[in-house]
Amino acid sequence: MQTFKEQSEKARLHNKMTLGGLLVTLGVVYGDIGTSPLYVMKSIIAGNGGMGHFNTDFVIGSVSLIFWTITLLTTVKYVGIALRADNKGEGGIFALYTLIRRRALWLIVPAMVGGAALLADGMLTPAVTVTTAIEGLKGVQIGQHIPITNQETVIIWTMIILSLLFFIQRFGTSLIGKAFGPIMLLWFTFIGVLGLSYIVQSPSILKALNPYYAFHLLVSPDNKVGIFILGSVFLATTGAEALYSDLGHVGRGNIYGSWPYVKICLVLNYFGQAVWIINNAHVTRYNHLNDFNPFFEIMPSWLRLFGIIMATLAAIIASQALISGSFTLVSEAIRLKILPRLHIVYPTNTKGQLYIPAVNLILWVACLAVVLFFQTSSHMEAAYGLAITVTMLMTTLLLYQYLRSKKANPILAWLMVLFFGSIETIFFISSAAKFLHGGYVTAFIAFALVAIMFIWQYGDYLKNNNSYRTEDVSLLAYKNQLKQLKEDTSYPLFTTNLVYMTRVKDKYRIKKEILYSILDKRPKRAEVYWFVTVNVTDEPYTAAYTTEMFGTDYMVNVQLYLGFRMEQRVNVFLRQVITEMMKNGKLPRQPQQYTTIPDRAVGDFSFVMIHEDLSPETQINGWEKAIIQARLFLQKIALTPIKWFGLEYADTMIEHVPLVLGKTYFHKLRELHHLDKIPPSDTGEEE
Repeated sequence: MQTFKEQSEKARLHNKMTLGGLLVTLGVVYGDIGTSPLYVMKSIIAGNGGMGHFNTDFVIGSVSLIFWTITLLTTVKYVGIALRADNKGEGGIFALYTLIRRRALWLIVPAMVGGAALLADGMLTPAVTVTTAIEGLKGVQIGQHIPITNQETVIIWTMIILSLLFFIQRFGTSLIGKAFGPIMLLWFTFIGVLGLSYIVQSPSILKALNPYYAFHLLVSPDNKVGIFILGSVFLATTGAEALYSDLGHVGRGNIYGSWPYVKICLVLNYFGQAVWIINNAHVTRYNHLNDFNPFFEIMPSWLRLFGIIMATLAAIIASQALISGSFTLVSEAIRLKILPRLHIVYPTNTKGQLYIPAVNLILWVACLAVVLFFQTSSHMEAAYGLAITVTMLMTTLLLYQYLRSKKANPILAWLMVLFFGSIETIFFISSAAKFLHGGYVTAFIAFALVAIMFIWQYGDYLKNNNSYRTEDVSLLAYKNQLKQLKEDTSYPLFTTNLVYMTRVKDKYRIKKEILYSILDKRPKRAEVYWFVTVNVTDEPYTAAYTTEMFGTDYMVNVQLYLGFRMEQRVNVFLRQVITEMMKNGKLPRQPQQYTTIPDRAVGDFSFVMIHEDLSPETQINGWEKAIIQARLFLQKIALTPIKWFGLEYADTMIEHVPLVLGKTYFHKLRELHHLDKIPPSDTGEEE
């Protein structure tokens, strides 16, 4: 296990800013927020009635709102505050939760709600970004042909690109990832220079930096939707939460170093689009176009094809970042026992890169369904961003708890939560109008995810509630029986090392079912009985263990401590443990007479997994029983414990035991005598 000094040095190097790190950060972190200029101004103008339905003050006020939204939420809250709330270099709402979960049990609620909302709203990101980019090609002549002439063709190409993107996930994306940084550097430079070319034509647009214009627009009669304009403005900062989640991939220093350049380029492009909109507000041909996009219109005709190609690449990179982020988010939730176990694959040797087939399939189907359901990027934008406001509110709440845990000034902590909570609540209210325009899709997905998390969490609590189930028993009380069974040669040797994956409480108490399996169900003679508990730590890459032998050489309680991003290869880890114990003289060697491995000192292993089935004798209320049944159903469709603990190639067996919860009432049979009168029965039961 690493020392505190080693961990501190590792964290310092991880957070150090480097030229290569800055380039990687551009490709990994800013995909979502970096593609927002594709649709934000377009959404604002469409929401106000389209071209010709606004004046100059409206446009200036709109970009002022965008600038101050990015500044307050992204720069101040996330870059300035949230990035410092890291868990050994890891960021995101679940990493933040692990830092403060011991402060109160209820904190699991905002963590679950925020994580579910982030996953749900993120399902729209690939769909809306890729669709918007492909729509830019509509009517553009390439050579002698116009490849995309209508929206149906846009949908087909969008679905093809998304399908290819999800298909390559199983092979890992490290090779593609190396090109992300340079492409995104070119993208930000391109959109920044493009915007600057319009700003120099009309420098007066810079007065939008004055927050007065933002506040004035919210109450101006020129703003036909009032406060609900913030629903479109909010799209400019939806990638802020992803920025925090990707902290572990690139380090704090590289985000600090790259964000100013990214923000400048984004602001320049928004301001440039604003100048173009003002200059073309009364061009009549735009008044009847529903699918025009100011982002593409500001490009000269000779540059437009290049711009569309760059936009498509940026959209793919943004989608890739979201997919990878979803894998990481789900993985962390699984390790924290917030979600059921799913099969996780590590396709490359790149640290932190993983692939979850079930999540990839769900995201792919969801993205294609979104494209087919909404048809156009405009309709997608109408639903986009609603759920992410919930995630930001939950993050603010958890950040307050984090500041209090660090003994921050209570007044400053309250000011933080009131300030950002108020802003985000206003954005949530303004985005609520999107519910009827498609926001209900992400709201339903988020609700379903929260329901699964609740069933998994509360069902686990009910299963292990001591007031419901039979009491745990002491291993110490069974030392003699286990020793006698070990030495009783009248029973055949079941295995050299018999292993049970179980939770050992108070260092010596386990579920009675374990000892019932060893002694009663089928006496299992072994040389050593192992009781192994996997503890998921708050640190991401912990790999440590402790042992307790109860004064014997045939009973071992192993406590494995694995980080929430560590793969649980218990079979491999346990062999390391037994080898070290033999080396230190704690266990006798286990030489094998027949083996293919020279000087083999470790005997064979058998893992017994206890599978619980809800017993008809269970006596708990109907609601709790339904939760238990739902959790057991999720266990059946989730990854099996054998695969989860990395035991696919080990000798394993599953034993089914009844799960009896609550007080049980047994009806005592009485023996019948010939004088007893029993009502006659028409039929009898027989096999």
